[in-house]
Amino acid sequence: MATSTKPYLVRALYEWMLDNNLTPFVVLDTTIIGVKVPVQYIKDGKIVLNISPTATQDLSLTNQNLSFSASFSGLSHNIEAPMRALTMLYSKETGQGMAFDISTEDEDEGGAHGGGKNKPEAKPTGVKGGAKKPILKVVK
Repeated sequence: MATSTKPYLVRALYEWMLDNNLTPFVVLDTTIIGVKVPVQYIKDGKIVLNISPTATQDLSLTNQNLSFSASFSGLSHNIEAPMRALTMLYSKETGQGMAFDISTEDEDEGGAHGGGKNKPEAKPTGVKGGAKKPILKVVK
């Protein structure tokens, strides 16, 4: 099974934002198992976090996880989330970035609630050869 492109795209967009003096923000789906964030900042099951070097310490963007330390109202917190919980990465200044679905690929790796392997495979419609149509979302 091929690895997900998501962490590679996240790292590339993050570097592009830093190279262009932009502030990278991420949106995490806090309903995903393994997300550890200060609960008082969660709104509608999501949290928006500044992941710029000036706002974080020890930022790590691996193929499986996002983690760093950050200060919230003067208190230090360790933030951890599986990469599948990251739903958006965008620039604060321009709004440019990328949105990510919680895809069937992510569900095969454990899913939003850890049980994606027993789901029946969705069959794409309207595409020759059974290939899925690419999905592209515009972030403004």
